[in-house]
Amino acid sequence: MKDLISSTAAKLTEMFGRGALSPTEFLKAQTEFARRAEPNVRAFIRILDENEARLGVADRPDDSGARRKLFGVPIAVKDNLNTKAVETTAASRILKGYVPPYDATVVRLLKEAGNPVIGKANLDEFGMGSSTENSAFFPTRNPWDPRLVPGGSSGGSAAAVASLQAPVALGSDTGGSVRLPAAFCGIVGFKPTYGMLSRYGLIAFASSMDQVGVLARSTSDVALAMNTMSAPDPLDSTCQAGETDLFAAVQDFARLRGAKVGVVKELSRPEGLDAPVCANLNASIDAMRRAGIDVREVSVPLCDLALECYYIINTAEASSNLARYDGVKYGMRMEGADLAQGYIDVRTRGFGAEVKRRILLGTYVLSAGYFEAYYNRARTVRRAIKEQLDAALAEVDFLVSPTSPTLPFGLGERIDDPIKMYLGDICTVVVNLAGMPGISLPNGMSPPDSEHPKGLPTGLQIIARRFDDARILAFARFYEEISGHGYVVPPMVEEELAK
Repeated sequence: MKDLISSTAAKLTEMFGRGALSPTEFLKAQTEFARRAEPNVRAFIRILDENEARLGVADRPDDSGARRKLFGVPIAVKDNLNTKAVETTAASRILKGYVPPYDATVVRLLKEAGNPVIGKANLDEFGMGSSTENSAFFPTRNPWDPRLVPGGSSGGSAAAVASLQAPVALGSDTGGSVRLPAAFCGIVGFKPTYGMLSRYGLIAFASSMDQVGVLARSTSDVALAMNTMSAPDPLDSTCQAGETDLFAAVQDFARLRGAKVGVVKELSRPEGLDAPVCANLNASIDAMRRAGIDVREVSVPLCDLALECYYIINTAEASSNLARYDGVKYGMRMEGADLAQGYIDVRTRGFGAEVKRRILLGTYVLSAGYFEAYYNRARTVRRAIKEQLDAALAEVDFLVSPTSPTLPFGLGERIDDPIKMYLGDICTVVVNLAGMPGISLPNGMSPPDSEHPKGLPTGLQIIARRFDDARILAFARFYEEISGHGYVVPPMVEEELAK
């Protein structure tokens, strides 16, 4: 069973489907391993017991439709996605005790396909952060080095997959929150086109950019999860999912041998990158060229304004969305008879420092005196960024850049410097502003040293046109093939497997 813990979801699904392995037995073994590994990683706010994990889960594979789907594979779910009858907190004190009466649509679809929920993964509170240090409960640690952050805000989901605590995890990506932790933890992180997956049941942060995403150890596993969850949803008016078989498209990756790829100059300047990140980006470009891919430099000048634009719109939408947390409806309860003071007390005690910071900034840019100067101007820049990306993607099939300009940084290193923390999103926010699909793939390691004998992982980001999700996943699989890069078991996890 130890060998199966590191198996891909695609292999597990195939074994479950033909009866070579029992999903119940595997869930038990996977949960036992997750509990053993958890003290070193702290990926989960809560690991579920077997009855909770299998609540509402189908016993047989879903044979409806022609697409191959996941079956039997345990899923880690970021704790800002509602899970019926299981506490969901968004890693915030203000939602402590909130038990949803329904599943998020993506969770329901996975359960209907036979996938149990192994646990609720830790995150930056309400998805606001880049390191998973802003959780109200505890920080998650990077499986490559527990002194380092796993990235955020889906750091718990990424760490769970990288530490073999779950084969696949759900995250949410508002400005890179799936892709950044995927890069820091050495796994695959996919942010689909805005609307490809339903957002119903996802606790809102910035609604025009929030998107459920998938973390896994291979592109094929991401495609299987997407096949299972990508379906029209009348409960989400922004959902535009189609019937494309993403898993089949990934297997047909060789057709992209003649693709054209643009390296985004503004996101790949050597002076802005850590040396190993720059070296691995150049090695990735060389691998593509050797495979016959036409790689050229492209310019998207407004990428230089993307971070400022993102944080204006992001905080404005956060201010609006989080106004509903008042101590009356759910979660932390108001005490005392004074209504106004009760609101103040609940929000003071319930929200963490980063959430308060973004609410204040968002309220400021939405105020009458500054709405035109900041918020409306940011919306104009957002449209222009989208137009420039569209123009670049009219000349090439895909855009590439590093996922993060840096290697994973230390716990506590940036927590008191929000500007430095925000700069970690500089390569990823453009994807969310434009609603495009983006994926982060492992593209090598930093040079080994005494503290990190295998080095530390870096990530390559690939961007495609809206609703070109099948082609971006196929190209990602092609890159995995030509580069030879993929998931590497962290030394700490190897030691746990050997026990």
